[in-house]
Amino acid sequence: MIIAALIVAAGRGSRAGTPLPKQWQPLGAARVADVTLARFANHPSIGPICMVLHPDDIDRAPAHPGLILAEGGATRAASVQNGLAALAAQAPDLVLIHDVARPCVSLAVIDGVIAALDHGPAAAPALAVTDALWRGSDARVTGTEDRSGLFRAQTPQGFHFAAIRDAHAMAQTDAEAQGPTDAADDVAIARAAGLDVVITQGDEANIKITWPEDFLRAERILGTEMKIRLGNGYDVHRFGPGDAVVLCGVTLPHDRGLQGHSDADVGMHALTDAIYGALAEGDIGRHFPPSDPQWKGADSRIFLRHAVALAGEKGYKVNNLDVTLVCEHPKIGPHADAMRAALSELCQTTLDAVSVKATTSERLGFTGRGEGIAALATVTLTGI
Repeated sequence: MIIAALIVAAGRGSRAGTPLPKQWQPLGAARVADVTLARFANHPSIGPICMVLHPDDIDRAPAHPGLILAEGGATRAASVQNGLAALAAQAPDLVLIHDVARPCVSLAVIDGVIAALDHGPAAAPALAVTDALWRGSDARVTGTEDRSGLFRAQTPQGFHFAAIRDAHAMAQTDAEAQGPTDAADDVAIARAAGLDVVITQGDEANIKITWPEDFLRAERILGTEMKIRLGNGYDVHRFGPGDAVVLCGVTLPHDRGLQGHSDADVGMHALTDAIYGALAEGDIGRHFPPSDPQWKGADSRIFLRHAVALAGEKGYKVNNLDVTLVCEHPKIGPHADAMRAALSELCQTTLDAVSVKATTSERLGFTGRGEGIAALATVTLTGI
């Protein structure tokens, strides 16, 4: 059983009052789109994921391995059609279609939709309307409405893939014959095609970010379930022949070099091990064995990028990091800002969350005797 997710993220979201479309606005440590994507990427039953983006936003796509991208259309229905077409090669049995602006969707809501698809071609979460309903005009109540049998629709809305693909094709044919109309959601498309839709349990926390104040509401909801991981790393490399050392991605002229199977960037190695440690994923040697000749002389950026990407796959991002280099020489201070900038870019975090500092060992031990350099690193990962 292949279950795909289709995240619709091509809208402009003007009501949110933000300089960028709301899906690219920060929500805690990540962007709205990153948080929403992680909800599905971390679900054990979800396979391929497609995100539908406005053509102007393709370069903002989340850096998630295997993410399928599709361009949005003139209407929401057209965007969904494009996403379904992009997923077709994956041959999914089921597809969950979700609004990117609902980053607080829970695993329970997703599970409920998937389970209901065992009993019908379509299912969607909703909450029964409990408030009184009025009609109004010019800030005056003009009438009331019966709330019996009314529900507030949410996403993800789930479908047998072939059924919703055919339903959208039918809607497109009707639009070409009768003039374009944009359905409110995919349930409307499904019902127009005669599909039976099961209502599953929604969640008050599954809010849709629409107005400026909704960002704070979403942050509060997500804050109650924040995931935090802490890791530390330690590495040592001895001096040997050479005329430069590489530390935290920056090459420093020196009368000797550091010895190691790769480029011997002791600072980056300690940081990489700290990330692996926070993820309970071992160390560099586990992922890049020194016995493998392909890593001889390798740029340590490869290792760090892998660790950061692995964190992303597991639903985490680097929140902040601290690297301490222990050596008598070379002097680190003049190069610390360049090192911070390199690590900031590689770890995809802000410069003010990156610390690189140095200390000596008061001429004690191997570092004090100038025989090598040691590094310690601490990193905090937060869930996205």
